[in-house]
Amino acid sequence: MRLSRAAAGVLGTAAVALPLIALPAQAADVSAVQVVKVYYDSPGVDRRSNSSLNGEYVVIKNVTRSTQRIGGWIVHDETGYKYRFPAGTVIKPGKTITLRTGSGRSGTSTHYWGRKQYVWNNDADTATLRNNTGRRLDSCSYDSTRRDYVIC
Repeated sequence: MRLSRAAAGVLGTAAVALPLIALPAQAADVSAVQVVKVYYDSPGVDRRSNSSLNGEYVVIKNVTRSTQRIGGWIVHDETGYKYRFPAGTVIKPGKTITLRTGSGRSGTSTHYWGRKQYVWNNDADTATLRNNTGRRLDSCSYDSTRRDYVIC
């Protein structure tokens, strides 16, 4: 079957446009668990007290309707400081876990890194979340802003 030039042009345009229509579906690779906030400059003077260390934290959120098992997952900064969630750690649908830098008793909504030094740089850094195979799931970068935290 022969096509007129006009028909061939329309079909050629449609053939080129079809892959472009499929792109948004491919781009929807959103992690089920996301870094939603980094409070990188704890309030007050930085004296490395436990309360000051715990004033620095990262919040991760389960954005799905199912419980996510995150045991073995890692949160890390650009320097390479890493926190690994203990086996059995879960985040219920729509809930968050706050990871605080200092010491404390971990529970379902708050975990403690147990560090004696600050993790998050006050000028710029990136909080990255990786699953137990090392795959990057989400991250949140910031540079010095007017606030002491960033909402991702």
